[in-house]
Amino acid sequence: MSIAKKTALGQIKISLEAVAQLAAAAALSSYGVIGIAEKTLLREASIKPLKNKDYNKGVFIKQDKDAFVVDLYLVCAYGVKITEIITEVQKKVKYDLEKKFNVPFKAVNIFIQAIKTN
Repeated sequence: MSIAKKTALGQIKISLEAVAQLAAAAALSSYGVIGIAEKTLLREASIKPLKNKDYNKGVFIKQDKDAFVVDLYLVCAYGVKITEIITEVQKKVKYDLEKKFNVPFKAVNIFIQAIKTN
């Protein structure tokens, strides 16, 4: 699946993997976020941040009727208010994606997979 836009010069298709990479970059630039984690069961003992090429295992983009939904699985820093991290990441990711792709994003869902000390 991809985001398709029609312009006067032709059609543009943006892969959801590209959208996921931009969402991951926006999340990682937020204060308190250490990394993107793989979507796993919470009872698994070791959750490690993913490398740059593997972000598609921790960022999921779904189309919901006329808008898109982003699911992000994060590793956060110890000692920072989780509610502040989540709020800032949601605002930053939604703003960056809507600005870059000019399509509506209905929701940015954040799932904290681990809290780590540096």
